Amino acid sequence: MKMASAGIFLLGFLAMVSAVHGYGGGGGWTNAHATFYGGSDASGTMGGACGYGNLYSQGYGTNTAALSTALFNNGLSCGSCYEIKCMNDGKWCLPGSIMVTATNFCPPNNALPNNAGGWCNPPLQHFDLSQPVFQHIAQYKAGIVPVSYRRVPCRRKGGIRFTINGHSYFNLVLITNVGGAGDVHAAAIKGSRTGWQPMSRNWGQNWQSNNYLNGQSLSFKVTTSDGRTVVSYNVAPAGWSFGQTFSGGQFR
Repeated sequence: MKMASAGIFLLGFLAMVSAVHGYGGGGGWTNAHATFYGGSDASGTMGGACGYGNLYSQGYGTNTAALSTALFNNGLSCGSCYEIKCMNDGKWCLPGSIMVTATNFCPPNNALPNNAGGWCNPPLQHFDLSQPVFQHIAQYKAGIVPVSYRRVPCRRKGGIRFTINGHSYFNLVLITNVGGAGDVHAAAIKGSRTGWQPMSRNWGQNWQSNNYLNGQSLSFKVTTSDGRTVVSYNVAPAGWSFGQTFSGGQFR
């Protein structure tokens, strides 16, 4: 009986590990297509539907992508990372692969057919890459190329960053530089005089709390799509101000 229980536990544990690391580099490849936008300096990729603002100062650089509806998951995919390679087009493909972070949304264009301009229409899986990173896997003149992609772990320098915007009773926290799965699916905040309070996602990776937290040191709890959680205690001191950014722990 004990052996059977141990076997069940082991199978459950292995299933949990598999689920947790399902985005890892050993995952299977999926077919999609890729285009590019934003100009040769990628200036047109700044801002975007994930709320990251200046992608250079946030550390994402030009290795970024806007995702089609099928991949964007209403913004929950923001921050996820992908390895992409150009496939099956000897005229335009270049060798090698790229790593990109999802930082924007590629909206559908229902006025155009899916195979002639409506590249981001549902149910198509499509990456609209920054022009500089697109040109690492395909020639500029290609315009659109077939690709294969897979989820990979995000590798970040430093800790998860929390930028506190809003005002009293409306704390809007932008969460960036998230390693591991990269895409935040739940967040919580704790003041030095409160317990843990769940935050709701406002848009992109902006998470809000409507509690009065002025004058309290702040702790954050971040959970990504793989179910892993990092808790960052007292990352913002009691004297924090709106507009400031603080660095916490990181997924390893």
